[in-house]
Amino acid sequence: MVNVEKFVEDAINEIKEKVKDGKAIIALSGGVDSSVCTMLAYKAIGSRLIPVFVDTGLMREGEPERIKEIFGNMNLVFVEAKDEFLNALKGVDDPEEKRKIIGELFVRIFERIAEENKAEYLIQGTIYPDIIESQGGIKSHHNVGGFPINYKFKDVIEPLRELYKDEVREVARYLGLPKEIAERMPFPGPGLAVRIVGEVTPEKVEVVRKATKIVEEELEDYDKWQCFAALIGKATGVKGDIRIWGYIIAVRAVSSRDGMTADPLEIDYEKLRKIALRITAEIPEVSRVVYDVTPKPPSTIEYE
Repeated sequence: MVNVEKFVEDAINEIKEKVKDGKAIIALSGGVDSSVCTMLAYKAIGSRLIPVFVDTGLMREGEPERIKEIFGNMNLVFVEAKDEFLNALKGVDDPEEKRKIIGELFVRIFERIAEENKAEYLIQGTIYPDIIESQGGIKSHHNVGGFPINYKFKDVIEPLRELYKDEVREVARYLGLPKEIAERMPFPGPGLAVRIVGEVTPEKVEVVRKATKIVEEELEDYDKWQCFAALIGKATGVKGDIRIWGYIIAVRAVSSRDGMTADPLEIDYEKLRKIALRITAEIPEVSRVVYDVTPKPPSTIEYE
């Protein structure tokens, strides 16, 4: 395990040495990785750090509002980019293409903000599994494999690049981040786009967002690495004696130590039934709910 005190000292020194007297922007999503990175960078360069939250329209319910509450005391730049991302994803159904489009868009927005603030450095919360999976060809992470080759920053700084998720959580606790951040479930950088199999549309995003909230509420007391809902296609159903062609929601809930391997949770049948009934009752567009029992490998945790 990582020596947390030494890691924090080394990370702060690394950021100081690389940024020197300059300014840096940091990609802030609200997850534990980017939040830890933001705290380390703030300790290193203070007001010369500009945290940037991009509202892609693909975030969890309530995410943008919570970010403003927690990090609003810093030089937070809030970018409203829902239309930009959803328009760029129109007609795209290939998972890797989605990730690359999103990665490219993120960087161009960061470049724009950096230019406006005369910041020459980008800091981001890439962790070791991101690098392994991108280099191994498993998938392109929006901040690794999906990162464009050409960018305008003098340097991209990744203080967490050698840590696993459980080690990042240790650092978060050491830094005094609130439990809701330190213990937060992983959330993909490309957001809900990779929990929609096929083309991303505003309607599908809203369906997945609502379904995920239900899954998280119902499994709140379970010991888990991650749980969420994904939209995987369409199937027939019957609602109010009317035959419908509705969405299929897959519920995914796994236990893991570091995200490199994962096992599906053994969930009580009555709990699964309640989740299915809530999703189909509260989201009219959904006709069917299934539970994914595939471990990683052979599957990945996320769907795309």
